[in-house]
Amino acid sequence: MKNPKKVKMGKRSKAQGSAFELRTRKDLEEKGWICSKWQNNVEFMKKGDNEINTQKDVENFVDKTLNTGKLIPAKPKMVFNPIIKRMVPQGMSSGFPDFVCFRHYKQINPPQVEVIIPHTHEVIGVESKLTGTLDKEEKLKCRWLLDKGIFSKILVSKKTKVKNKIVVEYIDFVDIEKRMK
Repeated sequence: MKNPKKVKMGKRSKAQGSAFELRTRKDLEEKGWICSKWQNNVEFMKKGDNEINTQKDVENFVDKTLNTGKLIPAKPKMVFNPIIKRMVPQGMSSGFPDFVCFRHYKQINPPQVEVIIPHTHEVIGVESKLTGTLDKEEKLKCRWLLDKGIFSKILVSKKTKVKNKIVVEYIDFVDIEKRMK
């Protein structure tokens, strides 16, 4: 039997996470980014191969998996609906990272005039995390996406409070990797 306190806690965290995702998107759009949900994911190993089942497997196969990864459409999580007695999709856009954002490159000329360079865009990925921490598999996916040149950079949005106001803070994934070493 499920613990009702944990069920309530899970519902609350899911609601907070999705609200923070909307806040992140709104903040990015206010800063001039064009945002869209990213509907792809990175798959590292095929079903018949040596699957990654434990955290130790992730650590042992880091170099091997960077070469075997591929980009696939994100699969929705399926849950059982007791009313209609069927499995139904939940979370249709479950890609990693959460958003793909792009904007025109801007160049500042000597008289302080911004010039938009045509047909050149900066494309980044943004993952929303309330605490700003990624697990090992997510870090591996970020590294793969950057190495393959899919995104120029990946930002992790984090919830912070400044003078009793909630503010979205962005941390570059490369900075997170540097802190780990």
